[in-house]
Amino acid sequence: MNTLAYIIYLLITYLITVRVGFVFYRNGRIFILDLLKNDVSLTDAINRILLVGYYLVNLGYAALMISTWDEIISWTGLLFSVVFMTSKILLTLAVMHYCNMLVIYLISKRNKSIFHP
Repeated sequence: MNTLAYIIYLLITYLITVRVGFVFYRNGRIFILDLLKNDVSLTDAINRILLVGYYLVNLGYAALMISTWDEIISWTGLLFSVVFMTSKILLTLAVMHYCNMLVIYLISKRNKSIFHP
C-alpha cells in the first residue's frame, strides 16, 4: 500500500508544484521587471532561475517527505497519509510564497527610498 500512496502523493505533488510554479513564473515577471527597472533580459534570466530553484526545492522536499512515512496497512491509512503529506507541501508552498513576496516588497521599498528621496 505504501507504493500506491507514494505514486499518488508524488503525482499530486508534481501537478501542484508545476502548476503553481508556472503561475508564479508568469505573474512574478512583472514584479521582477519593476525591481530591475525594466531590464527585460536580466528579468527573464532571473525569473527562469527562480522557477528552476522553486521546482528543485519543492520536488526535493516532496521526495524527502516519503522517507518519513510509516507503513500503511489500510485504505483509510493510505488516504490519511496522502492528504497529510500533500497538506505539508501546500503549507510549504504558501510559506515560501509569502517569504518571497516579503523580500520583493522590502527590496522595492528600499529601491524607492534610494531613488526617490
